[in-house]
Amino acid sequence: MKTGFDNDKYLQTQSEHIRQRLSQFGGKLYLEFGGKLFDDHHAARVLPGFEPDSKLRMLLRLKDEAEIVIAVSAKAIEEKKLRRDLNISYDKEVLRLIDLFRSVGLFVGSVVVTQDDGQASADAFKVKLKELGIKVFTHYKIPGYPANIPLIVSPDGYGRNDYIETERNIVVVTAPGPGSGKMAACLSQLYHENLRGIKSGYAKFETFPIWNLPLGHPVNLAYEAATADLNDMNMIDPFHLEAYGVPTVNYNRDVEIFPVLQAIFTKIYGSSPYKSPTDMGVNMVGNCITDEKIVEQAAHQEIIRRYYACLCDARNGADTSKESEKISLLMNKCGITLRDRTVAVEANKTAKQTDAPAATIELHDGTLITGKTKDLLGAASAAILNALKALAGLNDELLLLPASLIEPVQSLKVNYLGSKNPRLHVDEVLVALSVSAATNEKAAKALACLPQLKGCEAHISVIPSSVDALFFRKLGLHLTYEPEYENDNLFHVGH
Repeated sequence: MKTGFDNDKYLQTQSEHIRQRLSQFGGKLYLEFGGKLFDDHHAARVLPGFEPDSKLRMLLRLKDEAEIVIAVSAKAIEEKKLRRDLNISYDKEVLRLIDLFRSVGLFVGSVVVTQDDGQASADAFKVKLKELGIKVFTHYKIPGYPANIPLIVSPDGYGRNDYIETERNIVVVTAPGPGSGKMAACLSQLYHENLRGIKSGYAKFETFPIWNLPLGHPVNLAYEAATADLNDMNMIDPFHLEAYGVPTVNYNRDVEIFPVLQAIFTKIYGSSPYKSPTDMGVNMVGNCITDEKIVEQAAHQEIIRRYYACLCDARNGADTSKESEKISLLMNKCGITLRDRTVAVEANKTAKQTDAPAATIELHDGTLITGKTKDLLGAASAAILNALKALAGLNDELLLLPASLIEPVQSLKVNYLGSKNPRLHVDEVLVALSVSAATNEKAAKALACLPQLKGCEAHISVIPSSVDALFFRKLGLHLTYEPEYENDNLFHVGH
């Protein structure tokens, strides 16, 4: 796989800068972790070479000193907001994160529900957490936030919030996704710590936008596409420009909240240690890009993927008109169109020729592998098998899974499990291939190539079944699909 990012250099330089920031404050440090700690696939997609668990690796070096606080917005819970890459709601993602943190030996101190305004579903979630033995705290919606600084930094603002009881000096505040109120939770804690005579500091560990890349760099524009539902906007940090005369990139929410941070620090220490939102951050990503062209191309593909996701969400009934309009503008800025997604062009061309769904996978060497809809296999399954044959150097005409192996599975699905679709899905094909590999050397050779699909681009000419989409993600394929169903039914099983 072509890489444009030096992950080893990143781990080293990022760790050094975090240690420097930790030594800047005495007492307790609230460290806001933006993005995803365990599986930052967005960063891995736009910075080929970045490992999705890089942040976690650094955090593990501090595990004896640190505890985790997970912030989740009551609004997100009420609106059933989804983490798109895993297709699970934010409240369920909180539980998943707790399990993952605990599994690697990290201490999860508590969960804070932010922006609480009496949402019933958020109240129910808090009850559930308490029943599971997890400490829960509530931070409330503040009128006029973030402009009304006198109210915010007062007993009726942050003072109304619960004080999060912590045990360790490094408090890592993370969340299931953007807009969860991580920074506000940190600032509220600084206010409460000051009331208790505890000296505390704040720093931010955020990957995007990248402060030392141009405002219109495709990687920064890809971040805007990823947060289109929040209407985040990258912008030149006006505070940094005024203080240092140097243009750097930040985003609107950090710029808007910065006066609040300055007011809090001024109230605590008499002055603020930061002159700009950029000063708050510890981000060395921009210094670790090794191939600008590879990174730009990867960012372009991510923007197109986000656009396809919006179109498909709209097809399923969601109102994504504002998001799709914004991403369309970002595509115009980059000078790209849907035709720049080669796998989509190829899959749609084959679908038109065969008058049936088709799927295309682009291997890392640029080879395009297409799967057509067959009596025994769906297009997605056929594409996976064809790609594995190509990677294993096997003849394309070779039948890795003969009809004698597939037909009994079809009979089980239709005659015993009540399925209307006899064609094998991706998971069923992989199980059949693994069974065949026990006695078939060529099947075993193909199966061993599965890891090589990670990071490959893929497109399907119709909305796939949820099973096929899930297994494409599990294999690490970067999947998009057309906002159309295979048929005109009103109800689509498995979608």
